Formats: sequence, structure tokens, C-alpha cells
Amino acid sequence: MKIIAFAASTSSTSINKTLASYAAHQLANADVEVLDLIDYPAPLFSEDTEKELGHSESAKKLLAKLGRADAIIVSFAEHNGSYTAAYKNLFDWATRIERNVFQNKPALYMATSPGPGGAKSVLAAAVASAPYFGADVKASLSVPNFYDAFDVQKNEFKDLQVQQQVMDALGKLIA
Repeated sequence: MKIIAFAASTSSTSINKTLASYAAHQLANADVEVLDLIDYPAPLFSEDTEKELGHSESAKKLLAKLGRADAIIVSFAEHNGSYTAAYKNLFDWATRIERNVFQNKPALYMATSPGPGGAKSVLAAAVASAPYFGADVKASLSVPNFYDAFDVQKNEFKDLQVQQQVMDALGKLIA
């Protein structure tokens, strides 16, 4: 099974990338590829820019990666209650090529934050819009207080209840 995992963030210290990578690597016998959105630069989307430049090569590259996946894991970072600008921009470019960005693949949507909100606002928005963009969301999970729940140095959960929630969500993804 080919799993594509990524954080909807370009931060080099993204806890959402840590979470997505951790989750993907819990799947036994899976071929896991963790993408870094920093590798998918795109100019700020506008119809004028699209007319001038055509389709974004980064968006084409992302769509090709997603197309080769059997399942997708995304962990959404939250900026002011919404998507990060980098993710939303790349996503907007991708929808101009293929509206069903996630290509009807089973998906696990996650989100985390250092605080008690767990990026629930952006996760709710992502889950609600998923059917319009070809994501078959099998499970979603918010992890609040990431640093209390997860030991970054050991790359493991300290909070075993949250770890079980991740495992349960993965079970739904591959069922």
C-alpha cells in the first residue's frame, strides 16, 4: 500500500508534519512517502497569473504524487482559524488542473496545535469540504496540546489514549 502523508504547512519545525509522518509510519508494510510542501513552491494564485504562466508545475507534481497513492494522510496546521497560506495557495492551483485534488482516495485528516484548540477549526473546514475535492475521509482526528501528548525527541506519544486514537483512525483508513 502506497501512503502519501504531508502537513498542510511549510514550517521546517511543523508539528503537523511530525504527526502525519508518525501516523503514516505506524502502518505495517506500507510504502510511505512524506511530502514537504516547501518542495512545491507556487506563485500567489490569481486568474491573471494563471493566464500569464499557465498551470503551476508544483501543483502538477503534487497531483501526480497523490494520484500514485493508495491512501492519503494530511495533518492541517491552523493559522488564525484557517488553512496556512502556503497550503491554500498550492491547493487553489491544483484545483485549476483537477478539481478532485485527492482523486477519490481514502484519506485520514488530522490536525494538531501546541494549545488546547488542536486546530479543530481548520480540521472541521477541511472535513466539510473534502467531498467536493475528491477526498474520501475515513477518519479525522484533532490532537490538542501536542507537546504534552507527544515526545518529539523519542518520536512517540506520551499520552497513550491519544496514541490509541491515532491507531483507531489508521484502522479506519485502511479498512
